[in-house]
Amino acid sequence: MSRITIAKTAGFCFGVQRAVDMVFALAEQDEPVCTLGELIHNPQMVAELQQRDIPAITSPWEAGGRTVVIRSHGIAKAVYDELQRAGCRVVDATCPFVEKIHKIVQERSKTDMILIAGDIAHPEVQGIAGFCEGPYLAFKSAAELDERRQELEKIGQKDCTVVAQTTFSTEEWQKSIEKLKKVCTNLKIFDTICIATEKRQKEAHALAVQSDAMVVIGGRHSSNTQKLAQICQPYCKTFFVECAEDLHGCSLKGYTNIGVTAGASTPACIIKEVHKTMSEILKDQEELSFEEMLDQSFKTIYNREKVTAVVTGLAPNEISVDIGTKHAGYVPLSELTDDPNAKVEDLVKVGDELELMVVRVNDVEGTVMLSKKRLDAIAGFEKVMGAVDTGEVLEGTVVEVIKGGVLALTNGVKVFIPASQATLSRSDSLEDLLKKKVEFKILEVNRQRKRAVGSIRAVLREQRKALEEQFWASVEAGQEYTGVVKSLTSYGAFVNLGGVDGMIHISELSWNRIKHPSEVVNVGDTVKVYIKDIDKENKKISLGYKKAEDNPWEIMKKDYAVGTVCTVKVVSMTPFGAFAQIIPGVDGLIHISQISNERINKPSDVLSVGQEVQVKITELDLEKKRVSLSIRALLEEAKAAEEAAPAEEASSDVVYEAGPSEE
Repeated sequence: MSRITIAKTAGFCFGVQRAVDMVFALAEQDEPVCTLGELIHNPQMVAELQQRDIPAITSPWEAGGRTVVIRSHGIAKAVYDELQRAGCRVVDATCPFVEKIHKIVQERSKTDMILIAGDIAHPEVQGIAGFCEGPYLAFKSAAELDERRQELEKIGQKDCTVVAQTTFSTEEWQKSIEKLKKVCTNLKIFDTICIATEKRQKEAHALAVQSDAMVVIGGRHSSNTQKLAQICQPYCKTFFVECAEDLHGCSLKGYTNIGVTAGASTPACIIKEVHKTMSEILKDQEELSFEEMLDQSFKTIYNREKVTAVVTGLAPNEISVDIGTKHAGYVPLSELTDDPNAKVEDLVKVGDELELMVVRVNDVEGTVMLSKKRLDAIAGFEKVMGAVDTGEVLEGTVVEVIKGGVLALTNGVKVFIPASQATLSRSDSLEDLLKKKVEFKILEVNRQRKRAVGSIRAVLREQRKALEEQFWASVEAGQEYTGVVKSLTSYGAFVNLGGVDGMIHISELSWNRIKHPSEVVNVGDTVKVYIKDIDKENKKISLGYKKAEDNPWEIMKKDYAVGTVCTVKVVSMTPFGAFAQIIPGVDGLIHISQISNERINKPSDVLSVGQEVQVKITELDLEKKRVSLSIRALLEEAKAAEEAAPAEEASSDVVYEAGPSEE
């Protein structure tokens, strides 16, 4: 029985649906309406609008008092001016994604040469070109760029901006950008391909790889529908239809898996009608006569043939299947899975339908051995081969580290990833990737030799770019982040904040004086930092690391005052005194006059670096961050105390004698 799978994104995109809804809303208000050109590239929808008395006009002067709806493809700026001169009431249904391109080229064309990836015969590209205030160049493909290389070389030294038609092929866009980068030295790239278009193209490719046939629905003049058909054709038989009636000219017999996709301008009702008609045609084709069924049971099958089988029995080491012929089919466990510990009953159950490949036919015994694993490997091979065109990100496991790189297994295919493409930094160890799940893109393939070369680095760069864009969109001064120390220099530490690097200047690492950042942090350390300063124009970030509560001057303010006696450590000498550390980060000056209560020639006569002494804080200026210390004050206090002691002792020894009586 044939299976029909419809792509999730088939049919109207946001811009087309918006345009159709706007026109129908106006029509329901009994307002005379017309569209400037065909609203969308779909003949059935254009015919329906015509039946509702909503004609497509070619010039503003044909409006005849009707409200003019500008189609989703957009129009040139000059046409807007013409509509105004004609006195037309205008409802603009231009797709917002197209309007974005208009704004880009209108602004950039004041200084830059504009390059447009798209067909100049297409109304969307004509509208984009109509917003350029200077010269522009439109091209349909990467191959056309090669043909116009001399023309490009003349503008190569100029500032250039490149945009794309919203329905441009993502594969052609990537190829075109690579070619332009080699010629244009100052190229600004705006990837304006609609996200819906990109998703639709990727879905069509994935469905085509898994299907025996594809049915692509849409107007034959629709650019995005044509591209869907072009994407599917290399992988399976592809039928391009505008409506259900076109199916009767297509032979769908013999195809087991049929995929269906549709262009962005194809109404849902047409997709449903096509699906219904396909189901009816396939049902008629599958109702075989008794004779045909009998012949089918005796048909010959061949090695490597793909068949659909139904599971009829389970055994510990194999499963039995019915493939619709006289043969008894079986699949050994080793051809069902690579997992040696797997149990048959955990993988399949009786009645399951499987896609299998014929491995060996024994007509004498009437048996045929089949394999699911080998068919999956072929499908996996096609997926890997196709990923070079679509740019799809594949997931696999690194199974081996070899000379020059690593091997990653994905979909049963081993992909070679060179060392230069395996990590973001060449200093990263390849051994760390072993047995790890990784994501990568396919750079090149060789179908004949069944080899593929991939890049983990390309995916990491894209992820880093996405994180970087997200970071710059939300970053503000004062925000706190957790990062990893990436590298150290003599003047600071660079910290990775997740896609963006910031620098902690050496002066921001500690309140103490340090000679090198390694005294505080090391490469690989996880640190908490805050945004101190942002330079968005040059993409630079200054980070803070030391905490305000650890500021030694705050500690001084809280715990020390003038008159406090404390023990300090002499750290340096000068001709006019000695500097001593009170607490880490705060040094005070013991002036030469305050070192001793006797006159000295130089501080080193009494003190030495490293010596600990008791001092008294005589002056504390928090604003200027200055502290004056005195040893002499303590010496004088001690001397005064010693002199006072004998006097007190003498007064306590006085004997008072009684004088003679006055009697």
